[in-house]
Amino acid sequence: MCGIAGILCGRAATPPDRAVLERMVGALRHRGPDGSGIYVSGRASLLHTRLAIIDPAGGDQPICLGSAAMVANGEIYNDPQIRAALGPAHFRTGSDSESALHLWLRDGAGYAAGLRGMYAIAIHEQGNHDLVLSRDPFGIKPLYVAEIDGRFLFASEPSAILATGLVPRGLRADARNELLQLHFTTGRETIFPGISRVLPGETLRIEDGRILDRQRLSALPEGPVETLDEDAALARLDAALADSVSAHERSDVPFGMFLSGGIDSAAVLAAMVRLGGPPVQAWTAAFDAPGAADETAAAAVLAASVGADHRVLRIGPEMVWRDLPAIVGCMDDPVADYAIIPTWFLARAARQEVKVILSGEGGDELFAGYGRYRQAIQPWWRGGRRMRRRGTFDGLDVLDADMSGWRDGIAAAELKSMASPTRLAGVQATDIAEWLPNDLLLKLDRCLMAHGVEGRTPLLDPVVADAVYRLPDAMKIRGRTGKWLLRRWLEQAMPAARPFAPKQGFTVPVGTWIAAAGDRLGVLVARQAGVAEIARAPRVRALFAQAEGRRAQHAAWTLLFYALWHQIHIRGVPADGDVFAVLAA
Repeated sequence: MCGIAGILCGRAATPPDRAVLERMVGALRHRGPDGSGIYVSGRASLLHTRLAIIDPAGGDQPICLGSAAMVANGEIYNDPQIRAALGPAHFRTGSDSESALHLWLRDGAGYAAGLRGMYAIAIHEQGNHDLVLSRDPFGIKPLYVAEIDGRFLFASEPSAILATGLVPRGLRADARNELLQLHFTTGRETIFPGISRVLPGETLRIEDGRILDRQRLSALPEGPVETLDEDAALARLDAALADSVSAHERSDVPFGMFLSGGIDSAAVLAAMVRLGGPPVQAWTAAFDAPGAADETAAAAVLAASVGADHRVLRIGPEMVWRDLPAIVGCMDDPVADYAIIPTWFLARAARQEVKVILSGEGGDELFAGYGRYRQAIQPWWRGGRRMRRRGTFDGLDVLDADMSGWRDGIAAAELKSMASPTRLAGVQATDIAEWLPNDLLLKLDRCLMAHGVEGRTPLLDPVVADAVYRLPDAMKIRGRTGKWLLRRWLEQAMPAARPFAPKQGFTVPVGTWIAAAGDRLGVLVARQAGVAEIARAPRVRALFAQAEGRRAQHAAWTLLFYALWHQIHIRGVPADGDVFAVLAA
């Protein structure tokens, strides 16, 4: 796992000086604390900061083969198969990333179809003005671009593009509205004007500072619903999980996992244990708040049943208020998901012992675990309702800004998903297109990479998607029970998980913590420049003073996140104080 960046200048643009490139590298140093590299050829510059996972001694980047140079962020899980097919004599390093460059040299722009993994890749060939950028189909690894004044910039994080000073720092109001109402932003454009995402699965060809061509790979298999009985589906899932987890465990450095009391991480743990090896190192978060959801007992039972080395990290309000600006500071592409809090603290704790973490992201999307899926597939006369039909602030009379259009991005994704095999597969596809890459995976990437930890998601793998996505709806949802097939598999693989027992939903007690400091926080948030543009101070103060109901808590948390994000990423306030100091700055 690494950070990548670069600039390709058109014929009419002046190449950047060394100081600009160094600023980009500096902005990505946290993603790659083990080394850095700068490649300059004519009008092209490729930059890399390295977190050494595979071939720590010999896998430095950029990697150059003949006239081609590449920087990559991620893991190529089928690297052993590519090496076997091409012959080991072709390879100069043990880095898994090198196999991507060999495929590009052989297959050209269609090379990404031969990759299995999570990746953001940039390839340049000396002697021309071409650049190729690729991002993995699920969007596990981020990649951003900007075109300005004949220059084409790219980076793993928007902050590295902004650090050049070539792209003005600003705010898109429609993306801000999405963030406030949805907690994340959708589509190609980011919240920063002029900075766009490379979409999941895209390969771009850039020439003379402009995008000339886009190709795209789908994360999901195409075709009709498969006819398969449950025993056959279970056997296929068993093989897929073993294959995926084995591939995701490939590492030359220590690895562990995040373990909750839920189905997804339990399935990952069960598959890891089946593969053998030393005891699994696992971390679980707990919260110091009255009545807070506590997954530690269930996680401890799972860990004890397989002899895992289990650690519990307790998170209290004093920790949150001290470190929340730093957490928000790593979320330059903003995600107002309160799960950033435990993810950030767990990553910091795990980094003391490992450099790679396996996590269960993607299980709810691929196996249909959300309650909103059950509602969305019901006809209206049976209580059916579309997903995300109501925004966080709808009906609360807090914001003055016009929020119309906040749902346009999700609506566009819903429209594209209508060709899915079933209605349930369609709502899954909507989440996999937007919610997954722009919330869950973005959260995981930023919070782990802030501490130099690589996050891997074995449930988000083409082998697993091929095994389960086109199964009949009844193998995903039965009655009020989602993730049916995964639960059936876990029932056999790890009975201690009790997969059909009622589960407590994962929540972070931000409402309790905010309520305890509501009067103080309300005044500071109401005064913050970004919030003052969209809401009247008395309404904001009242919201924080009475943040007890579920909707009020979510709204107060969202405004707190946005106030901090605006201070740090728009106004440029350093994120090195506590919540109160940063808001007051």
